[in-house]
Amino acid sequence: MFLDEEFLLTTPTARTLFHDYAEHQPVIDYHCHLNPSEIAEDKNFSGIVEAWLGGDDYGDHYKWRLMRANGVSEELVTGKGDDWEKFQAFAGAMEKAIGNPVYLWTHLELRRIFGIEKDLNRSTAREIFDRTNELLASPEFSRRGLIRKFNVEAVCTTDDPADDLGFHQQLAGEKDFKVLPAMRPDKALNIDRPGFGEWVTRLEGAVGHPVSGFDGLTAAIDERVGFFHEMGGRLSDHALDVVEYAEATPAELDVIVDRARSGAGLSALEVVQYRTALIKALMRIYQAHDWTMQLHIHAARDLNSAMYAAHGADTGYDAMWDHSLVAPLAKLLDSAEADGVVPRTIIYSLNPNDWLPIASLFGCFQGGGTVQKFALGNAWWFNDTRSGIRRQLEVQAEQSLLGNFVGMTTDSRSFLSYPRHEFFRRILCELVGEWAERGEITNDIEALGTLVSDVSYGNAKKFFAF
Repeated sequence: MFLDEEFLLTTPTARTLFHDYAEHQPVIDYHCHLNPSEIAEDKNFSGIVEAWLGGDDYGDHYKWRLMRANGVSEELVTGKGDDWEKFQAFAGAMEKAIGNPVYLWTHLELRRIFGIEKDLNRSTAREIFDRTNELLASPEFSRRGLIRKFNVEAVCTTDDPADDLGFHQQLAGEKDFKVLPAMRPDKALNIDRPGFGEWVTRLEGAVGHPVSGFDGLTAAIDERVGFFHEMGGRLSDHALDVVEYAEATPAELDVIVDRARSGAGLSALEVVQYRTALIKALMRIYQAHDWTMQLHIHAARDLNSAMYAAHGADTGYDAMWDHSLVAPLAKLLDSAEADGVVPRTIIYSLNPNDWLPIASLFGCFQGGGTVQKFALGNAWWFNDTRSGIRRQLEVQAEQSLLGNFVGMTTDSRSFLSYPRHEFFRRILCELVGEWAERGEITNDIEALGTLVSDVSYGNAKKFFAF
């Protein structure tokens, strides 16, 4: 039956592992894009369209892409169209979305959040629209109420080094869960983008003193890492879409920073030199604070220039890159290892063809008494599917230690996305159950149960030590 208690649990072992060991574990969502101001203000959504399809400040580009593919006008996707018409258009897309993860997530959310077991289509849309809007108006469906509903223990937001973390300070008194900052210094990395100079000025305001040259810039970021650490932060994250490697002297780096601040153009080589040096400097900083560094790589962003001009970033016009990866990544890790500055590192690639090369490369740099010093990130974005999650778990198991994997993240801007953790846990138990019943691994349920419990929750709790 569709999404019944045993969906995806195709063997008796899988069912036992999920229901007895994984299902009721708390959630540590160590990478997401929830807005801390929304959590602090704890408002209710205006309705299901804001919660699912997006409001003024954010949107769900997964759903938007499907609506566009179904011929829906942009007015009903990102525009100011009527909420009911938008919802009806989304329901029409869902009728054709069988096999897409959004189809599963949508119906999981209807069941787990709203208790609605009907399929979403144009004939049921009005009833579901009215019922979800009614429920979303009640106090237990506020932003924090939704987090509590799914037994979330910790939420790590994504925050610029210059952010004052004022909303995190407001949330420090929350008793049911932690909201912790995770530093995302993309504006520091993107020295070739407009606004770099203005961002450094913001950073100066955050540290309270002038910033000069490359060493001054990295010292200021180090100060901010210290502040984030005081606020409970233990992770960084970087959108390093393409990995390249080129070294530079300290004098060259100072010139590059000064030219970028003045608005002067940089050569392609200078950009790579700067990014290489900055990543290595950040690795040193993270290692000193016992942080975990996350790298999200091979996302090809904003490919439709006309639509980017009309709607901005993160609106559904992104895809996978397929640049060369292993050679520059190996140089980066080798150089950092030689300097003794490698922190715990998780690398996510949007291109699944990278997973095996990354995992094999990681085997060259494990060690130093650190459990899973290098980890392959969970199946991300376009790979957040049953087949993608299974393949990522298989690569982790085949090339390293599945029992050390730190598990799922939503990587989401939606407060309704926590059923994705259930989706992941069911797939994990499905896969392990299949292995056990084929005789490939032990059939010791207690041992396997400990493993899936750790991957679902325990490893993240130990790994990040929030």
